[in-house]
Amino acid sequence: MVKIFLLDDAGMEGMMEHSARKLTKEKRRHIRVDFATRVVINAGSVQIEVPGDSRDLSLKGVFINTEQKLPVDTRCSVRIFLSCGFDEVELKMKAKVARVDDHGLGISFDSMDLDTYTHLRNIMRYNADNFNEI
Repeated sequence: MVKIFLLDDAGMEGMMEHSARKLTKEKRRHIRVDFATRVVINAGSVQIEVPGDSRDLSLKGVFINTEQKLPVDTRCSVRIFLSCGFDEVELKMKAKVARVDDHGLGISFDSMDLDTYTHLRNIMRYNADNFNEI
């Protein structure tokens, strides 16, 4: 199942989550897709590794399903691993914890290099219903 968040034509912040099971409003500004892959978060001496339980990936962040918690506004580095046949591509971002809930951590990307941005954009394009909106 792929979830896509679209900004309405009026430019309002209300977003619509499209899925096979439900339709709910969200306050999102960026298109997000479900993309399960290995993610590693480093914050000081704490490392959180999630083997494939990420969701809501966008060009600005990702939600990680984890029982481990970090305080909101904690600066961290994020590595997202993409399997490409026998090779593995590692995307690296500087980030911070934007929100914490019972299910995990919402991570907001602060910066990334051009190659990482290009890979993320391609992931979004390949998984979005309408890639022209990315």
